[in-house]
Amino acid sequence: MSKLYTLAIGFTLGAVSLLAQPANNEWPSYNGDLSGRRYSPMTKINDKNVAGLSLAWMYRLTGVQGTTMPRATPLMADGVIYLSSQDNAVAIDAHTGRELWHYVWPSTGARHFSNRGMGMDGNQVFFETPDCRLVALSKEEGKLKWSKVIADIDQFYYCSVAPVVVGNHVIAGVSGDDLDIPGFIEAHDPETGDLQWKFYTVPMKKGDPGMDSWPNEDMASHGGGMTWQPITYDPDLKMIYVTTGNPQPVIANSNRKGDNLYTGSICAVSAETGKMVWYFQVSPHDTHDWDATQAAVLFDATINGQPRKLLSMAARNGRFVTLDRATGKTIVSVDYVKTNWTMGNDAKGQPIPNPAKNPSLAGTLVSPNQGGATNWYPPAYNPQTGLFYVNANRAFSVYYIYDGSDNPLGWGGNDRGGWSESGLEAIDPKTGQIKWTHKWEGGNNSGLLTTAGNLIFTGAPGSAIAALNATTGEPLWHARLLSGVSMPPTTWELDGTQYLLVGAGDTLYAFAQHVK
Repeated sequence: MSKLYTLAIGFTLGAVSLLAQPANNEWPSYNGDLSGRRYSPMTKINDKNVAGLSLAWMYRLTGVQGTTMPRATPLMADGVIYLSSQDNAVAIDAHTGRELWHYVWPSTGARHFSNRGMGMDGNQVFFETPDCRLVALSKEEGKLKWSKVIADIDQFYYCSVAPVVVGNHVIAGVSGDDLDIPGFIEAHDPETGDLQWKFYTVPMKKGDPGMDSWPNEDMASHGGGMTWQPITYDPDLKMIYVTTGNPQPVIANSNRKGDNLYTGSICAVSAETGKMVWYFQVSPHDTHDWDATQAAVLFDATINGQPRKLLSMAARNGRFVTLDRATGKTIVSVDYVKTNWTMGNDAKGQPIPNPAKNPSLAGTLVSPNQGGATNWYPPAYNPQTGLFYVNANRAFSVYYIYDGSDNPLGWGGNDRGGWSESGLEAIDPKTGQIKWTHKWEGGNNSGLLTTAGNLIFTGAPGSAIAALNATTGEPLWHARLLSGVSMPPTTWELDGTQYLLVGAGDTLYAFAQHVK
């Protein structure tokens, strides 16, 4: 287990100021607000009455290509829910679940895998299509206002990221199927769609920062680093936090010696210019397909009597980090599940990979497995409890390569079979200490929601939605659905009633603390 690296002596958690929040009764962006906390200040549903939740309505997304919504988060504003799924966008009456409009994008191809959802500003909603268009629709009628090409599908890009609106910028990202293409994010004008700037997550030409971490310019500019997840944003620092994917080739690695910046990293980027301010590499020279695209969660706390702006991530490789989000300096860098692939931390607090745990011709046993200690499903942070929550898994993969030469032709592979365990962890971000764990019977790959009602909502094994006490982890309520929870839960309020919204398969379920 990797040693603790900490600069936080006398670190005491207490929210000294909260980041910009959504209105108490809405959910206007992927994470609710721009911080990534997935926290709601609403309390009408709380740990005393959550057992009384009942179903208010259901909505089924039908008649479209790709009817499931495996990873989307619906938005809610002014009594209307906005949801995207592959080439489709719909608006739904939040009171009743009645569909208001349905827009279908005329696809030109590409992989139809999933869609994480939409972004919005005052009068528009935005979503990405699998064939790599950023589309703007009117909120009232769902009419097309503009569309812009993000990436070339002939290079095997596809797009699934939920756009995020920060000021006068719509931030879009790209997805790719582990091929030799570079990752990036870009900013577009909300009114016209015109490109404002682009930030590549790998060096693209000689002289670019990070080029010395790759063996040559060609490897670097084809080095991966996809931006699968929505960004988070600090409006005071005007800083975007981009989390990046694994390098290419994925498993075979002898032809890309070096740290392979800025893959497997948290990158702080100026929202106005698209220039990087600092970085922290969560997975230097990743050889296990552990993208670091998990949410960079922003919160404020006091260290040694001084207010600090902080960022925490529970990464796919089993590492938990807390950083000063203004400077990138490390506060905490530890394991949150037992791992066996590191040799401690370097002076910056970044993990040092153990070369003995690289994939081999004979096979190498590594924990966590290729699926990761966590994956795409978002965590949550509650400023009242001061705890960071994540659904975590511990398992093993045997990693192997087919070609042991210095310039391998194949990628390699892994076997994810065997023993595993899973649980919802509550982590103190000031130390990385796990305060409690709720063990699951079987795996659980659900995103989280936490509220000022001292609750955590999550999908649970057995096709259920569950609520737990945010302070203690005590189970308080669950309801069976027709299939497993496929999107992170959200909450909002209408006409004095707080609702809980969750998706499973092709159906949305709205629960309320009472049904009139």
